[in-house]
Amino acid sequence: MRRVAVILSLLAGSVVLTTAGGQAPADGRLKRLFPSASTFSPKGGDPPHVKAYSGDALLGYAFWTTELVPLERGYGGPIVMLIGLDTRGALTGVVVSDHHEPYGDFSIDRPAFAAQFKGKDVRDPFRLGEDIDAVSRATITMSSAVRAIRNSSRRMARQFLAPPPSR
Repeated sequence: MRRVAVILSLLAGSVVLTTAGGQAPADGRLKRLFPSASTFSPKGGDPPHVKAYSGDALLGYAFWTTELVPLERGYGGPIVMLIGLDTRGALTGVVVSDHHEPYGDFSIDRPAFAAQFKGKDVRDPFRLGEDIDAVSRATITMSSAVRAIRNSSRRMARQFLAPPPSR
């Protein structure tokens, strides 16, 4: 009985370690980024990422903005976002997982904030007020979140994607 209790406590501890702080995405969030994916790899690599597959075909990569350097901080600290990047360099989506920003509904919590990134190319400017909609009363939050999405996506693209052909 004691052995069972030890094993259960170790398993419970490993679940806490892999899910605390948004470090190991649940399949539901991954499926939001890659709806046609049939499987996902374990998280690994440098920078840390998860690969999404449809059969044997690689669809893209999912990664946390807080696991890529430099870490962008919002007004209330790091903004934890899960990003999907396809193999052509387009964002498949953004899932805002955790933050401590003060403006809530006037900021990055709105579904429209994350939705505007779907389909954006990593080579796009990502300029608040130009190709990214700005939200009043949340300038620090919005600027930080946009920089985190842009910088982490570009780093992943440089690491894992072939450069586009020259024209």
